[in-house]
Amino acid sequence: MNYLSKICRTTQPYMAAEQPLDREYIKLNTNGSPYPPCKGVEESLKSIDTERLNAYPDAQNSALAEEIAKKHGLAKENVFVGNGADEVLSLCFPTFFDKEGDGVAYADVTYSFYKIWAKLFEIPSVIVPLGDDFKADVSQFKQTKCQGMIICNPNLPTGLIVNRLDLMAIIEANPEKIIIIDEAYADFCNCSMANYVSKYPNLLIVKTLSKAYSLAGARCGYAIGDATLINGLKTVKDSFNCYNVNYLTETIAIKALQDTEYVNSCIDKIITERDLVADELRGLGFEVLQSNANFLFAKHSERPASELYYQLKTNGVLVRHYNMARIDNYLCITVGSKEQMKVLIKTLKTILNG
Repeated sequence: MNYLSKICRTTQPYMAAEQPLDREYIKLNTNGSPYPPCKGVEESLKSIDTERLNAYPDAQNSALAEEIAKKHGLAKENVFVGNGADEVLSLCFPTFFDKEGDGVAYADVTYSFYKIWAKLFEIPSVIVPLGDDFKADVSQFKQTKCQGMIICNPNLPTGLIVNRLDLMAIIEANPEKIIIIDEAYADFCNCSMANYVSKYPNLLIVKTLSKAYSLAGARCGYAIGDATLINGLKTVKDSFNCYNVNYLTETIAIKALQDTEYVNSCIDKIITERDLVADELRGLGFEVLQSNANFLFAKHSERPASELYYQLKTNGVLVRHYNMARIDNYLCITVGSKEQMKVLIKTLKTILNG
């Protein structure tokens, strides 16, 4: 007897980057920060009021929502908080798309979770192919028939961006459609559309504290947009779990958001290291896309990506290899610390020299 639903039986779940525990690895495969959170996070954890843990957290996460609103010059009503950007994005599907609608549009090479959520919620997918250079065809996004779209910007795994003027053109060409911009990596470049949510009522920005803020382990993400969009997300969220962000996460997320000086210093170090390592990889025979994120997308002129991935892993360095159409000969490499990247380059030199 099969007790699983058809959707469960036929859905291929998202495969997160491997995190083996059998040995110590340099992990350059999850696009997290190589740096710890700011000191305020550590201090707040040491002084946490444990007596509050016997009570449910604030279902509205009011204090955190107010801090996020302050950061973006918005009202609390324009903020939605969730357990990481993934939860926020997943809730977007039942909130803004219908099974019988025109579907959700997204690029053919982008964050692979979009396809899975569309399948899980039985929403039609409208695939918009990127060019041979992996750049978005803005005219296609402007004209695509769909109920709405998700644009990952900078895009995962390519690291490329759609510039602000082109994004505005897409939004303005589709005033009747929801435009969701996944800005998980926007802190590493000047491409955020966060300042435009007051201008465009159909624009929703989704952000995370997992990358630039070094809080991947705490699971905190958020969306900003028109109050109507935010209320829609809250309706769906409260139909799943109204207490979705816990007291500990809310407490440390506020501290992380307040220390902009520390976060910006970490971002600057990552960008500097990113550009230096990109040049080193090119010197080793790699073609490296111009990254606007905290990772590099590269392929070697002679050696298959799958081979390089396995040899790096054997030597204690984990990178991401997507065994997917169009990108199966590329590696996605998280920008780690200077010391970690030195090991990466040294190991690659050893491998490439046989």
